[in-house]
Amino acid sequence: MMGQALTRRTEDTPVICRDGSVALPRRQPRPLALPPADGTFVAIDFETADHGPESACAVGLVRVEALQVVRRETLLIRPPRSRFVFTSIHGITWDMVRSAPTFAEAWPTMAALLDGASNLVAHNAPFDRRVLTACCTAGGLSVPEIPFLCTVQLARRYWRGERNDLPSVCRRLGIGLAHHEPGSDAEACARIVIAAASGAIATPDSAFTGGSRRSS
Repeated sequence: MMGQALTRRTEDTPVICRDGSVALPRRQPRPLALPPADGTFVAIDFETADHGPESACAVGLVRVEALQVVRRETLLIRPPRSRFVFTSIHGITWDMVRSAPTFAEAWPTMAALLDGASNLVAHNAPFDRRVLTACCTAGGLSVPEIPFLCTVQLARRYWRGERNDLPSVCRRLGIGLAHHEPGSDAEACARIVIAAASGAIATPDSAFTGGSRRSS
């Protein structure tokens, strides 16, 4: 028709209802890429002494190759300040780390575990990414260019409506956990990804890529 622009309706186009109200389309979740089943990823968990992201006082790392845990490492780290705010959460004190290596001194051990990894995995990954970035920057180190996968997001895609904190997810999957012990938290994250990538847990949608799944 003359004088009217033709528009193509897409999935994002609002729908005008008969009563004049506007119905917004339901957005489909974007695919969440899992590490390749034959690849390598590293689960990581930091504990910090205070609110500063550069105050890492412990880290747990678990390296997974072809969906098998091949190495575990838990390191105490001497933070830049002796004041501890979160001892009540993780149990770490200044006396426990005063003789521990600094982040920069511990980095060679950590870097060896990260070598060749396609992903870093963490629960609430923005926190661990921020700590890693801040500690590397403070130590004069290059920040690893390895993408993070968040197991909180992974749990939300698999179990909508369920609680997605790490203890709740671990209880649902039967994964042992000593919460806020960095080695245990890191291994729990690794086990969550292994379960998802191997198809051991049924999923309510198909918004996953990168891992094989068996039908239930």
